[in-house]
Amino acid sequence: MPRYDSPLEIHLHGQIPLKEGIGFEQVQDALRPIWKYTGARSLSEAAASSYEDEPGIEFEPDEHVLQMCWTVGGDDDFRQVLDEMCMNLNELAQAGAAIEVTFYDADYDEEDDAQDGDSRDDFLMLFVGPDPASIMQVQRDLLVQDVVHLMERHFDGAQLGGVVTEIDKLFGQRFDDLVNSLQLGQRPRGSGGGGHSGGHGGGRKPRHLH
Repeated sequence: MPRYDSPLEIHLHGQIPLKEGIGFEQVQDALRPIWKYTGARSLSEAAASSYEDEPGIEFEPDEHVLQMCWTVGGDDDFRQVLDEMCMNLNELAQAGAAIEVTFYDADYDEEDDAQDGDSRDDFLMLFVGPDPASIMQVQRDLLVQDVVHLMERHFDGAQLGGVVTEIDKLFGQRFDDLVNSLQLGQRPRGSGGGGHSGGHGGGRKPRHLH
C-alpha cells in the first residue's frame, strides 16, 4: 500500500555497471525489496521518484547500467530492505559501485525556532560488486578522493603521494586478511573496492546530492 505521511524521505543515488546479458526481469527481481516496500506490484510501477525532477530508477540495457536517482517515503525499517537489495545486486554487478542513501526527516524544520529535538537526517554509503576486491576498490578510491580533497586546502596535491600510499597500505592489509580464507582475485589498485558505512554529518545535506 502507498506510504502516506511517512516520517522520512529516502533518496537513493548511484550508478551500477551490470554484466552483459542482464535483462529487465533480473533487475526487477534484484530490486524487489525496495519496490515491494513501496507497495508497488512491479519495478515499473515504483520506478518514478517522488520528485518529478529526478529520473527515478532506470535500467539501460544497451549501456549495461542501472541508474538510481530516486526518492521514496518511508521509515527506519527501510534500512532492512537495503541490505537485501545490495546482496541481490552483487550477483548482477560487473564492477564495484557505490550507492548513496540519504534519510531526510520530513517533519523537521530547521527554520522553526520552536522545533524540539534533533533531525533524524542520516547518510549511508552502500557498496556492491561481484566480489570483495571490487567493492574494496571502490571504497579505497572514494576515501582517497575525500582525503585528498580535504588536504588540498592546506597542501599542494603533489605533496600528498605519501598519504595515498598509506591508504593503499591499509586497504592492502585488509585484502590480505581476507585472502586467508577466500579467493578474491587482485588487490585494490592504487589509482584514483558487501558492506556499508554511515554516520551523521554536521548540518543538513541538500535533498539533491548531484
